[in-house]
Amino acid sequence: MRHLILLLCGLLFSALCFAQVNIHGTVKDSTGKAVPFATINLKNKTGNAIVTYITTDNKGAYNLAIPFGKNPDSLLVEARCIGYKSQVKTINGIAPVDFVLKTSVNELQAVVIKSNRPFLRTSGDTMSYKVSDFSNPQDRVIGDVIKKLPGVSVAADGTISYNGKTISNLYIGGDNLLDDKYNIATNTIPNGVVDQVQVIQNHQPIKMLQNKVMSDDVALNLTIKKDAKLQLVGQESIGAGLPGNYDEDLNAMMFKDQYKAINYLKGNNTGDDVQNDFISHNLSSYLQKINNDPPATVLSLDTVNTPDLAENRYLFDQSVALSANNLINLKKGEQLKVNLYYVHDTQKQDYKEQTQTYLPNDTIRYNESEKNRLVPDILHSQFTLNVNKDNYYLNDILITDYSRKAEYSDLNTNGTAVNQIFNDNSFNFSNEFNLMKPLKSNNIIEFYSYISHFSEPENRTIEPGLNPEVFNNGAPYAQLNQTVNVPTWFTNNYFSFKIPSDYFTQSYRAGFVVQSQKLVSDLDVVQSNNIINPESDSAANRLNWTRKKVYAEAAYDLPGKILKANLTLPLSLQQISYADSLYALNKSLTRLYFDPQLRIKYMVGIENFITALYNFRNVIGNIEDIYHGYILQDYRTLYANNTDLTEQKSQTASLGFNYRKALVLFFWSINASYNHISANNITSSIITNDFQQRIVLPFQNVTDSWTVNGTISKYSFVLRTTFSGGIQWQNNLSNQIQNNALLPYNTIATNLNVGAETKASDQVNFSYKANLNQTDSHSSGDAPTYHIKELVQQAEINYNPNDNWLFKLSGEHYITYQSQANELKYFFADASIKFKIAKWKTDLELDANNFLNVKTYNALYLSANTFTASSYTLPGRIVMLKARFNL
Repeated sequence: MRHLILLLCGLLFSALCFAQVNIHGTVKDSTGKAVPFATINLKNKTGNAIVTYITTDNKGAYNLAIPFGKNPDSLLVEARCIGYKSQVKTINGIAPVDFVLKTSVNELQAVVIKSNRPFLRTSGDTMSYKVSDFSNPQDRVIGDVIKKLPGVSVAADGTISYNGKTISNLYIGGDNLLDDKYNIATNTIPNGVVDQVQVIQNHQPIKMLQNKVMSDDVALNLTIKKDAKLQLVGQESIGAGLPGNYDEDLNAMMFKDQYKAINYLKGNNTGDDVQNDFISHNLSSYLQKINNDPPATVLSLDTVNTPDLAENRYLFDQSVALSANNLINLKKGEQLKVNLYYVHDTQKQDYKEQTQTYLPNDTIRYNESEKNRLVPDILHSQFTLNVNKDNYYLNDILITDYSRKAEYSDLNTNGTAVNQIFNDNSFNFSNEFNLMKPLKSNNIIEFYSYISHFSEPENRTIEPGLNPEVFNNGAPYAQLNQTVNVPTWFTNNYFSFKIPSDYFTQSYRAGFVVQSQKLVSDLDVVQSNNIINPESDSAANRLNWTRKKVYAEAAYDLPGKILKANLTLPLSLQQISYADSLYALNKSLTRLYFDPQLRIKYMVGIENFITALYNFRNVIGNIEDIYHGYILQDYRTLYANNTDLTEQKSQTASLGFNYRKALVLFFWSINASYNHISANNITSSIITNDFQQRIVLPFQNVTDSWTVNGTISKYSFVLRTTFSGGIQWQNNLSNQIQNNALLPYNTIATNLNVGAETKASDQVNFSYKANLNQTDSHSSGDAPTYHIKELVQQAEINYNPNDNWLFKLSGEHYITYQSQANELKYFFADASIKFKIAKWKTDLELDANNFLNVKTYNALYLSANTFTASSYTLPGRIVMLKARFNL
């Protein structure tokens, strides 16, 4: 690690030295007025070849770096601008090279350029895709077009990435209507109302901090066509089909400069999960940023894996969602925003699963079949007041969430019938307040306060009496009842002071964090005579927990154009106390932590850059790591802890390179990272053919992970095709204790994907994607190595013979290879016909999904030494007739 730190520091200091070799100056006309957007060329004295160039800013100023290894004495500086005579000067040390240009009258012959070739428009850190260059007639919403943009990729859950980096936000007309729940926009906004999709690199949303604090975030902005800003926009869709299916989507949108809204009501029973609209794509990074660790749901009904299919292939549901998102620009830089949604759903699942856990001297097997029904009701509200100006920033967000979920399960495990009911109700609210204001000295003061409360009572019943030898001393009984709740209060508050200067910004902040929790759980046995008894003396918890943290942090930002760097030096004093009178438990822990982080972004060209990261973190456990009473997490897993609080030390180092050549639509990136985690405990499991019991033991435990990933995307003008590809390789070393045997495991996961989106002609377009996943798991010694390989291929062809008719045919092919089983092969096919009635602004569409009527799907999964074969019941063929009205 010492060598790695020295390497990173050397890179930083050497880059600083190179960044200082600049020439600068101004360009004015003969009247003394600035000449913006003039081209400054750095040329060789011999040969007159251009070495590099830059354009002047709005004030006519420029600052141009001399490339590495070039002698300033061998170079000339040229200033050129349309309407002015060019001028050339020599470089005189570090003195400014100023130009005064004389006007030149040149009458140019009129030229008309016609081209349908797509191209990117670049301006500073913003790159713009013209939507019409990449859209096809069958594209209904803007999300259909974003998937096709060179350099942009979209994951199955809707997460958008640009050149391998996940975006931080998606704006609509420059306004943040949806935060990171941007699936609402990509699944709703008609692609015909969007003019451009803009990619904003080095995005800093707070105007006061722009060019002062380093940011390597990437955001998207959708620019709206002028005519769409003047009217109500919407697509109203009504559909019905066989066997007994429906699909409705009614929406109304407005994209004026002063008012933006996306409001809709949608529902279906075709497998389209409406909850996906409300995925918060950056939630985990946000919670880490504010140091909030809300408790996760503790209980569950089953252990089934989610099938690796498109969700509409396997989901049985009846869902409805109401969403209202409205933003008002009160004044310039002042916004009021309201985001509301309600979801009601009924989901069903029918599956069979065979699980084998391989141990050195034994193999544990579970055979399960289960029919589940989940009924969630979810209500979310968010109210935001935002003032974002050059000299003032205020942001206040009030959020409330209420969820009521009822889940029912009919289970057969190893020949034993089990019925389960799980009720999970949660309520939480939070308020986040942030205020920034500059002083007369140009320094910036900031006050931040976040407070939240979370409560999630969970109750699960299991009947008839399961494993009486484990839960009732061998005597038959009627029912098991497990309850859990972890109500939580959390607050984080700090004051910060920023000192901007011409070259770097210093930031200092101090604050405190308080978290208060109580874990209450009971595992009760209902006897055959309805008498309720605790399962045992160690089947309850009354655990009180308090975490207090006082912290101070110094951060140094270098937000340069060539070199961007951030060094963060946080120091924190943490005190954690926890007590449970049921087990005479009363402990406290006090630690002083130092968690430095260094981020570097270095431009090696106008469009290309290198990134580097080093991060050291002390991670301390939570209340769910130290409860001593047993909790039955699912019907066959009993979990407790017999150790002190988990303490982890995590080190992460990464290095990446991003390449972009916008002129020819060529993008690629490669990143490598290493993560090392050392912990003071390890999980130990006792597994039988009926049950497994887990506790946490106080032994040192180390996990190492290496990851390499790369992406590439290129548009071929000759073939009118976007080619894309990606690769990810991950090697993970971990340890487990199972049935008193220490088992170190090495798991290697490899993913390779390729794709092509082509316009064969104005009437025909075609797409193809292939995704290969391979997982290898191997234990030490003579244990065998287990392999699973899966290849998924997707193809789609669209034909529109004229403006009124559109035909689509698509298919998906799945192949799974496993060293100890036969190949699994599945083919799904869809087709649709659309007829447009332009006079009525109406589309009639006939869809046939899964028209080959595949009704069963088998899948294989591998994790460490656990191999699972699952079989899922699918909805089968669905034929729908839809009418869509365009406002």
